[in-house]
Amino acid sequence: MLRLLLLLLPLLPLTAVAEPAHLRVQGSNTIGATLLPALVQGQLRAQKATAIEQRPGAMTNETVITARDAHGQPLRIDIAAHGSSTGFVALGRGDADLAASSRPISDAELRQLKALGNLRAVRAEQVIGLDGVAVIVHPDNPLPQLSTRQLAQIYAGQIQRWEQLGVAGGAIHLYARDDRSGTFETFKALVLEPNHAELAARIQRFEASDELAARVAADRQAIGFSSLTSVHGAKVLAIAEGDAPAMLPERPLVASEDYPLSRRLYLYLPANPKPQAKALADFAQSAAGQAIVAEQGFVSQQINAQAVPAQADMPPRYRSLAQQAQRLSVNFRFQEGSASLDNKSLRDVQRVADYLRQAGKLQSKAVLVGFGDPKETPGRAALLSRLRAQAVRRELAREGVEVQEVTGMGDELPVAGNDLEQGRLRNRRVEVWVY
Repeated sequence: MLRLLLLLLPLLPLTAVAEPAHLRVQGSNTIGATLLPALVQGQLRAQKATAIEQRPGAMTNETVITARDAHGQPLRIDIAAHGSSTGFVALGRGDADLAASSRPISDAELRQLKALGNLRAVRAEQVIGLDGVAVIVHPDNPLPQLSTRQLAQIYAGQIQRWEQLGVAGGAIHLYARDDRSGTFETFKALVLEPNHAELAARIQRFEASDELAARVAADRQAIGFSSLTSVHGAKVLAIAEGDAPAMLPERPLVASEDYPLSRRLYLYLPANPKPQAKALADFAQSAAGQAIVAEQGFVSQQINAQAVPAQADMPPRYRSLAQQAQRLSVNFRFQEGSASLDNKSLRDVQRVADYLRQAGKLQSKAVLVGFGDPKETPGRAALLSRLRAQAVRRELAREGVEVQEVTGMGDELPVAGNDLEQGRLRNRRVEVWVY
């Protein structure tokens, strides 16, 4: 018996010490640098965890968070923020339980990861906040705005000097995020590809937005682009797309996704996620999680009402709304080539209903205004825009909302040009106004 006890004694510490519950998140630097650690810590505090500690990981742009849950069991969360594409690669390899991305999953990635389920399903693809890709220059640069076409020409090397844009400054110095970055993928999708442009050969690339912005702020001849949260003293330019007015990435314009370089921030979960992964995604969607999104400088999805100044050139019905009602901070948008709401809009239905319920405006206090792009057949744009608003009305009715009025404005008041499909998609939207 004594001999048996001596043999078992070395094994006792191994069974007594519990393995930590482990969550691995990889992907976007925009999300992973500060927002994701803040969300993780917020979720841990909400779960009554103790001994929460955060430290740098083994490599730059990596973070390790450890804690003990309410029962005293160890927890560990590893965050690697090397770019959106790395998150999808890690999911496929089994090296991550959750992918963070500052751009939507691509068709190729979707096919490669089909064994993990449909990553475009509502439960898999979760928008946790909004951001604007800010185009930045040195604070002393007098240039006020650029069009997306001019921006593409600059980054393709077709416009090489500031004098070609009407300001002094000499040669333009180009700064951009690296190829793994979701910020770069967004810039490529919204600026370069629609204008059939490719990056110039001479350009400086960065893994992190903070470093890029710091370099731009110190270089009188520079231009760059970064997350809205990483401007750091640089000057932000207004951006115009097509015939639509130039817009700065102000929070209301990013919240409504009217700003031309608005983008969504995503978490992607496999079909059978770890409980810790699902819990983190659920927390990010909650009011507490969205408050952290705002605290970290991004644009949250919490609904609020805002006054819109009435303008003489507004359509009469729209000007009347601006004079008498307030517009909610969300636009409903649709799946490409479909009258079905996209994943973000499906969750926004619940957010709008909750807002109206709390404000005592569930019954006949809301007006839905649909918009679209031009059509050859007279009256078709107005019809389709009204049908979009009707689709939103049906979804809201399921949540107990009785809408006062549904109207279609057709192709009036565009927020983007209609020459390209991406602009037409942004113009197909439904606004919510409340009395």
